Amino acid sequence: MAALAASYWYFIRESARADLAYGARIACSCRHIAGRSLDQCGDNFRSGMGFVSLREDEDEKSVTAWLPFFGNETARYREGPGCVLDSR
Repeated sequence: MAALAASYWYFIRESARADLAYGARIACSCRHIAGRSLDQCGDNFRSGMGFVSLREDEDEKSVTAWLPFFGNETARYREGPGCVLDSR
């Protein structure tokens, strides 16, 4: 039973991390390349990403996607390559 629970937790955690990275990158592009408001950028999320929250740092031209208990991912706009995820 514990192994089954651990395998589900691994799947849930890794799916959440992928959603956070996707959310940060897509929202950063939406905001800093397309020029849309951050509120509109969540419309581009895949279904099931409703709990992912976004924060923007206008001075850094970055967007952070976060999810309680799972952490956060940040994408930053850079001239040339566009929005890229910060490396950890």
